[in-house]
Amino acid sequence: MKMKSSVLEISEISRVIMDAIYDGVLIIDREVIVRYINPAYTRITGVKYEEIVGKNLLEVRHGARLPNVLTSGEKVLRALRMEDGIEYMVNMSPILEDEQIIGGISLVKALGDVYELSNEINHYKKEIHILKKQINAIQKAKYTFADIIAEDIASINIKKLAEKVSGKDTTVLITGESGTGKELYAQAIHNASPRREGPFIVINCATINHSLLESELFGYAEGAFTGAVKEGKAGLFEAAHTGTLFLDEISEIDIGLQAKLLRTLQEGTIRRIGSVKEISVDVRIVAATNKELEKQVNEKLFKEDLYYRIAVFPINLPPLRERRGDVRSLIFNFLREKENEAMRRIDVTEEAEKMLIAYDWPGNIRELTNALEFAYNMMTDYVIDYGHLPLRIQNHYLRNNTESSVGFEKLSDILRRTEVQVIQNALGVFGHDMDGKKKAADALGISLATLYNKISK
Repeated sequence: MKMKSSVLEISEISRVIMDAIYDGVLIIDREVIVRYINPAYTRITGVKYEEIVGKNLLEVRHGARLPNVLTSGEKVLRALRMEDGIEYMVNMSPILEDEQIIGGISLVKALGDVYELSNEINHYKKEIHILKKQINAIQKAKYTFADIIAEDIASINIKKLAEKVSGKDTTVLITGESGTGKELYAQAIHNASPRREGPFIVINCATINHSLLESELFGYAEGAFTGAVKEGKAGLFEAAHTGTLFLDEISEIDIGLQAKLLRTLQEGTIRRIGSVKEISVDVRIVAATNKELEKQVNEKLFKEDLYYRIAVFPINLPPLRERRGDVRSLIFNFLREKENEAMRRIDVTEEAEKMLIAYDWPGNIRELTNALEFAYNMMTDYVIDYGHLPLRIQNHYLRNNTESSVGFEKLSDILRRTEVQVIQNALGVFGHDMDGKKKAADALGISLATLYNKISK
């Protein structure tokens, strides 16, 4: 476009381009004479080319606001217009050449298109909101302090200590043997903290190869290495922004990566692999380990300055054998969960309870839960007896309680019970009809008559 005397000339290429535009275009010169409209303008407004082009805009479009931009030099955005019952939205701008106004241009969009676009945007916003909620649900901590069973005096004191630090933004180091509930405490601390609405991200440092752990924690930039995602990838520190990052088995982090982790904790920034850009992160760290970090520091396996940075508030969870007062409550908590599943009452005999409380539980709460799961599947008539417990628990009790009223079960009873169970399993596979019983007898290597005889007993 260019001025030649008082006429605004529009080149052929400009016409071709504007003819192809979906939105309506109208151009006036500085004398308010319409010099161009595109086909879309006719489609949207209903005005024909010969009715408007070459004529004064104010004479053919009463109330037109485009001439105002010739005098004000200011854009007019999202102006609503209605002509002959047709609604549309107009954006108007002056056309400048050498800082002089030489004309004006209107970009016209049908209001129906605007509403449709608005509806699409709202639809996508709702979808994004739903996705965010789903992602947050995945990243939320499940357990609270209400889920932590603490009846033993040692457990009560530890729970109080953890509750106290939850409200602070302090780094916490949870130590204890495997199965003592370190992640349970980490989740409870997060859910009782001001960061509870933020994400709770977990990474087990022992399960990821050292070479991959850095990229998982810090992410990587575009083209950082062969096989990397083209656009790069955010790390878990970025994913945990405004929330909590739980570094389980922190003792397993490679000594070289420990230095980078320390810098992040000190500076509150991360740098993706292959990038020079620093990214600020607001993350609370809760770390856990089943190893003695002080010993690893002395052996030069763990950086001393990192140890002091993460051990600001240490919490040590004692093994279950040192808090036997919790065992009974843990047993009955498990049974309540199973009662909800079975929709009926489940009991445990006094003898079974004695064995469970007396056992040392080297695998701690995790081993106790597994043992109760085993007993639940072995029980009859919804009662867990000592004979349903794993043999290691029974043997431990019998070895250490010579005066116990719990004696050995007769071998004949054990054989008879086992025989019945095997026959029932076979009939469950082959069926209880005549044909199924024949196949079951063949599979067990006994005659059909023997099978009937054992069933009748």
